[in-house]
Amino acid sequence: MKTTHSDTKGSRLGMWLFLYTEILLFTGLFILYAAYLKKYPIDFIEGGKELSLFFGAVNTVILLISSFAVAASVTAIRKQSAKLSAGLIAAAVMIGGVFLFNKYIEWGQKIHHGIYPNAPDLVNGPPGKNIFFGLYYVITGLHGLHIIIGMILLCVCVFMILTNRIHEGNDGVLENCGLYWHLVDIIWIFIFPLLYLIV
Repeated sequence: MKTTHSDTKGSRLGMWLFLYTEILLFTGLFILYAAYLKKYPIDFIEGGKELSLFFGAVNTVILLISSFAVAASVTAIRKQSAKLSAGLIAAAVMIGGVFLFNKYIEWGQKIHHGIYPNAPDLVNGPPGKNIFFGLYYVITGLHGLHIIIGMILLCVCVFMILTNRIHEGNDGVLENCGLYWHLVDIIWIFIFPLLYLIV
C-alpha cells in the first residue's frame, strides 16, 4: 500500500541549506571588509563618519518590525487567522518598501555629493576611502537586492494565503519565506555596525 507523507521537513532542510550559502556569501564580504579595515583603519573610520547614522538606525528598527510581522503571520495562520496572516505579511512588504526608499534617499545623497564607486574625489583621495565606499555600495546593494527578492516572495505568500493554498495545515511555504526574510534582517544587523558605527 502506498503511503503519502508531508515534505515539510525536506523543504525546510532545503531552505536551510540555501540560507547557508547566503550566509557564506555575506561572510565572504565581511571578511574582505575586515581585511581592508585592518589595512586602512583611518580611511574606513573617516568613510563611516560620512554615512547617515539616522538612516542606518531607522532602517534597523524598520527591519526588526518587519521581521516581527512575518513571525506573527506564521503564528496567525496556524491559529486559522488567514486574513490576519495575510495582513501581517502585506505590512512586512510595505515596511520593506520603506527600507528601500530610505536606502534610495541615502544613496541619492551620496551620489549627489560625488561619493560613488570610482568617483573622481574618491579615486584621487585616500585609497582606503575609495575601497570603503566601494564595499559600502556592494554590500548594501546586494542586501537591497535580497530585500526585493524577499518582498516578491512575501507577495506570493499573500496570494497563496488568500487563495487558501497556504493554511493552518500547509504553511511550509510561508515558514520558508519567513526564514529567508529573517536572514535578510539578521544580515542587516551585522551591516549596520560594520558600516555605520565604525570608530
